[in-house]
Amino acid sequence: MQLKYLPKINSPKDIRGFSDQELLELCKEIRSYTIETITEIGGHLAPTLGVIELSVALHYVFDTPKDKLIWDVGHQGYAHKLLTGRFNKFNTIRQYDGLSGFLKRSESEYDEIGAGHASTSISSALGIAEARKQMKDDFRVAAIIGDGSMTGGLAFEGINNAGHLGKQFLVILNDNEMSISPNVGAISRYFTRLISNPIYNRVRNEFWDLTGRLPIAKSKTRSIIKKIEESLKSLLVPGILFDELGFRYFGPIDGHDLHEVVHTLNNIKDIQNPVLLHILTKKGKGMVSLDMENREYHNDAVKFHAVKPNGKSLVSEKIYKKEPKTKTDTLIFQDVFGKLVCEIAQNRDDTVCITAAMREGTGLVPYSKKFPDRYYDVGIAEGHGVTFAAGLASQGIRPIVAIYSTFLQRAYDHIIHDCAIQHLPVIFCLDRSGIAGEDGPTHHGSLDIAYLRCVQDIIVTAPKNGNEFRHLIYTALNINDKPFTIRYPKANSIEFDESGQMELLPIGSWEICKNGTDLVILAIGPMVYTALNVASELASLDINIEVVNCRFIKPMDESYLNNALSKFPLFITIEEGNIAGGFGDGVSSWLLEKGYKGEIKRIGLPDSFVQHGSRDELLKNLGLDSESIIELIKEKLKKISKQAAL
Repeated sequence: MQLKYLPKINSPKDIRGFSDQELLELCKEIRSYTIETITEIGGHLAPTLGVIELSVALHYVFDTPKDKLIWDVGHQGYAHKLLTGRFNKFNTIRQYDGLSGFLKRSESEYDEIGAGHASTSISSALGIAEARKQMKDDFRVAAIIGDGSMTGGLAFEGINNAGHLGKQFLVILNDNEMSISPNVGAISRYFTRLISNPIYNRVRNEFWDLTGRLPIAKSKTRSIIKKIEESLKSLLVPGILFDELGFRYFGPIDGHDLHEVVHTLNNIKDIQNPVLLHILTKKGKGMVSLDMENREYHNDAVKFHAVKPNGKSLVSEKIYKKEPKTKTDTLIFQDVFGKLVCEIAQNRDDTVCITAAMREGTGLVPYSKKFPDRYYDVGIAEGHGVTFAAGLASQGIRPIVAIYSTFLQRAYDHIIHDCAIQHLPVIFCLDRSGIAGEDGPTHHGSLDIAYLRCVQDIIVTAPKNGNEFRHLIYTALNINDKPFTIRYPKANSIEFDESGQMELLPIGSWEICKNGTDLVILAIGPMVYTALNVASELASLDINIEVVNCRFIKPMDESYLNNALSKFPLFITIEEGNIAGGFGDGVSSWLLEKGYKGEIKRIGLPDSFVQHGSRDELLKNLGLDSESIIELIKEKLKKISKQAAL
C-alpha cells in the first residue's frame, strides 16, 4: 500500500487538522503498515490492530503530550508509537538497540508510563491525576485498559480508589471479548436507575409472586419474564457496576467507528468526574489466516497476538501466501512442560494445572483440551492463582502452577504467606526464567533465583534439559510439606525423550557432568551445556575443568562443596539470573564461611536492567556465551599463576 500520510507524521499535532476522510485513510495506512512490518520482523500484532481507530482518535482529540495517555501492558501501543514520531524506527521494534515492544519512558515524551505487565494503567494514571492536583495543573488524564487486564485485582483496586479521588479522570475499557448491545446515553442511565430502585424491586417481587398463582401457563410466563430481566441485566450491569464505584459510565460504543469515537471523546473529555468509556473492538482487526484444508479465512486473535518473523501465512484483506512448515528436532521447554503435565495427569488423578491468562505461552493448550475439568485459568490474577493453589493443596490436591518468572513476582507475598508458611506442596513451574529475548526487561526472568532463595522452607531447582525436567517434576510430586519451584528459560530443551522414564532425584543433589582438576564450574539449567562446551574448548590448552550440574539451587549440595573445598583454586558459578542475591552469592557465602582461600567468580546477569534483543545477542553481550567465559577463565588462571609464582 502506498503511504500518503503516515511518513509525514512527526507528532500528533500533524493530524489535528485532518478531515474525517483523511483520518480514516490514516487508520487504513497504520493498519496496513503495521501488518506488513510486524509479519516481516515479528512482534505483537493483534492487540494494536484492535485499537488503531482509538489511538488516532485519542491523539486527535487530546492535546498530547500535555494531556497524558496511559496504556495498559504496552504491546497495544504500536499505533501510538507511529503517531508520536517513531515511524522511521518502527522496523527496529523489539530488535537489539531498536524500539521497545512496549511503552518506554526513556524512548518518548509521549510514553508517560511503561508497562509490560497488565492491569497497571488505572493506578498509575490515577497517580498522575493526583499529581496534577498537587501541582495545580490542568492537563487531562486517560487510562486505556483491555478487558483481559480487568481480570487483574490491581485494576479494581485502582478503580475503587479513583471513585472518590481526583476530578477529570478517564478510563477507556477496550472490550474485545464481550458482546454487549451498544445502548448509550439517557435511556441506558434511566434503566440503570430503574432496575436498582427499591420501588422497582418491590413491584418486581410482587409481580413474580403473582405469576406463581396463575392457574395456567405459569412456567411459560415466568420463563418469559426471566429472559426479559436477564437481557436487561446484561445490558445494564456494566453501568451499574461502575456507577456504584463512583464513575460515570458511557457506552458501549463501536471502537472501530472512528467518527463515533472522536465524537464521544470530545463530549466527555472535560467532564470533571471519573468517567469510564466502554468501547467494543475486534482484536486483530484486519488480519485473516487461511485454513489450507478447507480454503477458508479465519480471524484468529490468539494466533495473531504475537507473530514470528516472516509470518507469510498471515495475510491482510483477501490475499494469502503459503508458508513452508519447518520442524525442529527438539522441543522447547514450554512444549516439554505441556507434554509432562499431560503424562502426569494420565497417571495421577490428584493433579491439576493453574495458569494466569497464559495457556498458550506456558504450553498448556494440550492439557486444557485433554483435562478441561482439571485446568484453571484464573485470568491476569497471579496472586489469586497462587493462593487458590494453596487452598487446593490444603485438601490433598497437587496443583502445578505455570506462570512466567517475571509475572510470579506479582504473587510474592502469596508464595510466602499462603504456601511456604503453611507448608503446602504447591509446584511452581517458572517459564521464561532468564533472558526472555525481544520482550525486554519487563519479561526477563532475572530475579526468581534471588527472590525465591531467601524464602524459608522452599525448594528451588533448574533442569539442564527436558529429560531432567521430567525428573524434577516427578520429584516435586513426592514432596508433601513444602513448595517446590522449577525454573526454565524460553529456549530449546536440548534433550527430551517423550517415552522416557522418570527418576526421583535426592533433594539437594548435584551431578558431576565432567571430572576435572584445575577449576570447577558450577552451572545452572542449560548453562551446563555452555560450561561443557567451555571445558571441551579449553581441554586443548591442557586446562582440565570440572563441570557440575547444580540442578538444586536450594538446598545446595553441601556434600559436594565440602569435597571440592580443598580441591580447586578457582570456583566459577554460571547462572541465567541476577548475580546479586543469586546462586553464586549462595555458593560464595558458603565457601567464605568455610574459610576458602581461593578465587571465586560469579557469572550472571548484572545489577542493571537488561534491554531487549535476541536471546543469543543478549547472552553474548552479558558474557554468558562460551567465548566470553573462555576468555574470562584464561585471565583468571593467568592471575592465579602469577600469584603462585610470587
